[in-house]
Amino acid sequence: MRVRLAALAALAGIAIACASPVGIRRVDGREVHRTLTANVLTTGEPSVPSRHVLQRLGLWERFVRDPAGALLALQIVEPTSGRIFALAELSFWLGERSHDRARYLAAAVYAWAFLFPGAAGERPRASDPRYRLACDLYNRGLTEGLDIAALERADWSGSRVSLPFGELEIAFDRGELEWSGWRLGRFLPAAYLEVRGLRNRYRQPGIGAPVVASLVEPAPGSRAEAARAHLPPNLKVPATALLRLDGARDALGSGALSARLELVTPDEARTAEIDGAAVPLEFETSSALAYTIEGPPIWLRELQSFLYGGIVPRLTAVPKDQVLFLTPHRPGRVPVVLVHGTAGSTVRWAELVNELQSDRWIADRYQIWLYRYDSGNPIGFSAGVFRQALEETVRELDPEANDPALQQMVVIGHSQGGLLAKLAVVDSGDRFWRGVSRKTFAETKLEAEEREVLERSLFFRPLPFVKRVVFVATPHRGSYLTLQRLARRVAGLVELPNALTQLTVDLVARNRDDLLLRELDRPATAIDNMTPGNPFLKTLLALDVAPGVAAHSIIAVRGAGRAEDGADGVVRYESAYLDGIDSTLVVRSAHSCQGHPATIEEVRRILAEHAAASAGVE
Repeated sequence: MRVRLAALAALAGIAIACASPVGIRRVDGREVHRTLTANVLTTGEPSVPSRHVLQRLGLWERFVRDPAGALLALQIVEPTSGRIFALAELSFWLGERSHDRARYLAAAVYAWAFLFPGAAGERPRASDPRYRLACDLYNRGLTEGLDIAALERADWSGSRVSLPFGELEIAFDRGELEWSGWRLGRFLPAAYLEVRGLRNRYRQPGIGAPVVASLVEPAPGSRAEAARAHLPPNLKVPATALLRLDGARDALGSGALSARLELVTPDEARTAEIDGAAVPLEFETSSALAYTIEGPPIWLRELQSFLYGGIVPRLTAVPKDQVLFLTPHRPGRVPVVLVHGTAGSTVRWAELVNELQSDRWIADRYQIWLYRYDSGNPIGFSAGVFRQALEETVRELDPEANDPALQQMVVIGHSQGGLLAKLAVVDSGDRFWRGVSRKTFAETKLEAEEREVLERSLFFRPLPFVKRVVFVATPHRGSYLTLQRLARRVAGLVELPNALTQLTVDLVARNRDDLLLRELDRPATAIDNMTPGNPFLKTLLALDVAPGVAAHSIIAVRGAGRAEDGADGVVRYESAYLDGIDSTLVVRSAHSCQGHPATIEEVRRILAEHAAASAGVE
């Protein structure tokens, strides 16, 4: 008996010392989460739901030693939602190892069948973790399985693609390639692009393979040159490729599938109707924006346009390409015009544009216009050209004045651009002219072209369609930096347009005895105009913003001291501050604060206020 008890005690001790076949172990919560959420796109291994399917059907061991055979065995069983999802993920897994486009495309087909079963089944709920993963498998499967560059081929009609379980016929209408009168081409999947230089990379989640496209050539029969004039050089367009599969789940058994390939841009639509529901499309605006401004030439233009005035070839003509659009004009959306500062360019608005384009609420209500100009030219001259450019653009887009949104324009100007913005919303009368001549403007001896240019550059009335202005780090009382020796030397390097210099010479020659500025041997540059105490600047400061126009100021101040005593390195607080406007915000930043998070959030707030104020305005 004692021997038997001793044996039993020994066996009990062994059992206690060994772990049970089924049990638990306390671990960090992140480890459990990683295990439950890992998938082929994040770890390179199948997710838990796909493993469940293989385990339940007794196919796991076969999948380990013969993945293609396991998928073939899985294909012939009843196509439930869980099994179709597993086929999508496992097909992508096999595509990653074999680099076979057919496997990737099969993953997209299965993912579509899971997401959109039609009458054959119930759509997965948004709370199902497989739903988002299936969207990603579809998007990545299309990216890897479809030859994106082949979109430019001329022989797409009835294209057939072999799949591991059958054949897919793809229809594609080449009219899908047209965008604003141009044919899109040189497609690059956004999945292959790394974005640098922008604080945030935005991707609108949804269905579709996001791509970045270039403008290749005018579309047949289009007025592309007119449209092209307002498009930035090297513009890249965000788009998504959507492969619509007709009755995919029902057709899986037969292996004969048909599909229609569509190319959609976010300015056309942000959702697609699938099985009677509006499904979000996936777009990447950040990668397209970063690609547009990639490379030195566009940045070198900043200094060139400051030192060598050349955008305006004739003094009375305003080229259309001074007002640039990132998307085609769409009636009903209010223009937000961004005006850069001295020695700047449109690319300085990149952070703000990136944020506004990604904000669906703003994108549905506003359209962004970029204004570029030679920032070394006299401010009055630049403001006259700016005003004329806006007038001509509004008239071009809406000749019958049927679009009330164009009459609710918002202008945002940084530094010198803020001075141009103010000159769009003031009534100067002849105040600027009285600082130049003893005689009235009508009495002055001028040729017709000279009179037109001077009138445009010295006589200002509020533009009726500009309803709100935002001054960003604007030197209303001048910039102390212009007094420094280096700034004065730089100003001496500015070469004004020959026609503008000649106009000044002719004006002095014909009216020498009547001019107050006799010593003037050349037009003042923008640097001269922004020198504290400059007569032009003092006159502008004394002018109030027109009634009915809202005005806001964003003032940059470096450091943590008292804002009123501070400066941004170029403009002092006291120069940027204005009394009697709708709002003033101090941003702790250097002068180039256009992309500062506080500036961007203030612009969002202002645009929300503007939308509320202009709602229902006809």
